Amino acid sequence: MKPKVLKTDRDHKTALAHVERLMSQPSPDEDELELWSLLVEKYEAERFPIPAPDPIEAIRFRMEQAGLHPPDLRLHLGGKSRVSEVLNRKRPLSLGMIRALHRDLKIPAEVLVQEPAAPYIVCRTKPLAKKSKASR
Repeated sequence: MKPKVLKTDRDHKTALAHVERLMSQPSPDEDELELWSLLVEKYEAERFPIPAPDPIEAIRFRMEQAGLHPPDLRLHLGGKSRVSEVLNRKRPLSLGMIRALHRDLKIPAEVLVQEPAAPYIVCRTKPLAKKSKASR
C-alpha cells in the first residue's frame, strides 16, 4: 500500500487496518509502520483535537498523581487561604503562582495561563451599613 495524506474517514479507516496488519507481522518494516502511524496521528489530531485541560483541573490532576493534598500547595500558591481560593475558583492564578506550579510540579505553563473552562466565582462582601444621621 502506498502512503498518502489522509483526507477522509475512509482513508483513515484503511490506514488503521494497514497499521494493524503491519503490527501483526512477526518483524514489521519499522520505517513503514512509523510513517503510517504518523499519517494516522496527524489525521486524528486535526479531525479529533483534544482541548487543553482546565488550569484548576490540571492542578487537581497533578496533585492526585503526586499524592499531594491542598496544604502541600502552600509553598506554590502563597498560603492556606490562597490555596483554598484558587482551588475553589475564587482567585485566579497569578504569574508567580503559574511559575511556581510549572517549575515545581511540572504542569505545562501553556495549560496554566489559559482561561479556565469554569468561571471564577466572584465573592462580594456585604455592603457596609449606611450610617444613620444620629451616629454622625
